[in-house]
Amino acid sequence: MKERILQTLRELRTYALGKGVEVVLFYHEEDSYLMRFANSAISLNTNEHLIRLEIVAYSDRKRASYEMITDLSKLDEMKQGVDIAAEMVQHAQPLMYQPTIPQFTETFSDESGYDATLAQISNEERLGYFNQAVKGLETSDIKLSGIFSNGANTLAQITTRSEHTQYFKTSDAQVTVVLAHGTLKWEVIAEQSAQKKSELDPSALHRDLAFLLDHYQHDTPQQIPLGKYDIVFGPAATADVLHFMNWIGFGGGMMKRGYSFLTEEQIGKKVFSDKFDLTDDPTRLETFPARQDFTGIPRKPFPIFQKGVFQGFTWFQDDADEFGAKPTGHTVMHKSLVLACGDQEVNTLEELVAMPRDKDILYIPFLHYTNIVNPSKGVITGSSRFGALLLKKGGSVVVPYNVRLTQSLLDIFGDKIAWLSKSATPYNISASYGARNPSAIIVPTFVRVNDLEISHSNASY
Repeated sequence: MKERILQTLRELRTYALGKGVEVVLFYHEEDSYLMRFANSAISLNTNEHLIRLEIVAYSDRKRASYEMITDLSKLDEMKQGVDIAAEMVQHAQPLMYQPTIPQFTETFSDESGYDATLAQISNEERLGYFNQAVKGLETSDIKLSGIFSNGANTLAQITTRSEHTQYFKTSDAQVTVVLAHGTLKWEVIAEQSAQKKSELDPSALHRDLAFLLDHYQHDTPQQIPLGKYDIVFGPAATADVLHFMNWIGFGGGMMKRGYSFLTEEQIGKKVFSDKFDLTDDPTRLETFPARQDFTGIPRKPFPIFQKGVFQGFTWFQDDADEFGAKPTGHTVMHKSLVLACGDQEVNTLEELVAMPRDKDILYIPFLHYTNIVNPSKGVITGSSRFGALLLKKGGSVVVPYNVRLTQSLLDIFGDKIAWLSKSATPYNISASYGARNPSAIIVPTFVRVNDLEISHSNASY
């Protein structure tokens, strides 16, 4: 199949050259499988196989893109797509800058992130996974919902500038398990990301769900007072916050457009806590990386913050063209962010709850309805949901109703960081819509930040 894909791209390249058209061809193939649960039953079990071909035509400073859903047997249809892109570019508005057309200097192929046993996991195995994850936890009041998504992604490229090709293949899985009380309206959640089948572990989800259920069924729920709290974030919450930083922080193009809380003057200066080390690391297969970017630049670990000191912006090729910067190998569908761990020996929720504490600690595993309030100040907002706990000073545990945080990233990851756990968790941030783009951020399992203010506190679930 790989050779057939690349041969098809070569034939399309030859066709474009014969027409005198400058093009970049981007092939995206996905095999996607989804099993969804609702009310403790399978509500959807589906799969799809899609091939997308994006054709980008260039003419000096003009550029036009045409994308089609197609099939490898439809070469004539794809050639028509080249003709359409060639016609479109003649009518395009010229850009204010000269766009770079990739010219690959060598053929590149990477299938190190592909595990066929994960990509092709069966319906029986998906169902068996869920049955293990929630064994003995469902009742007439507590119902299961969730998803098991898995599949394979194949990307390939060629341009009219050279005969060389690029080829990438990855496998991925994303699991979300939710147990919800039908009348009390609370929910607890456990999630897992996998790049290979051996990383799937339903027993870990069962452990977390059982522990949370015990507290949600037996501890007192309450509206907690507004004010400042020491907060321990779970991996979902930490990854969500970093995901927003990716948009309004260190992207060079966003900075130039005034949509970032970082400036060029801050390069080489301390911005966050000295405990904060963030890297774009395409060697970590758990992040479903591209080890070479889509312009042919080899991707190596790229430090963004070291001991809180800002190392520099990441530059997508087109933004670099527009603003006269040097591209940094970040012309990819997603980065491979890794937040370094700390030295706190706490690996599980049970261990966190058992830790001695001299004050109340609010545990927020998951943020809901997260969004940007002020990008130039780095302010985001999000509501707790799914399994928050208030760990009382005296050792007891309270179940808090949802609370809302509205904070600057500069505060969340600033000198208020108390500790980061030694253990790490890859958290899946893959979107559910559009072309399959498996993405994950590796974060410490727990991050404690002191003195963060709760802006709203609900009076009920």
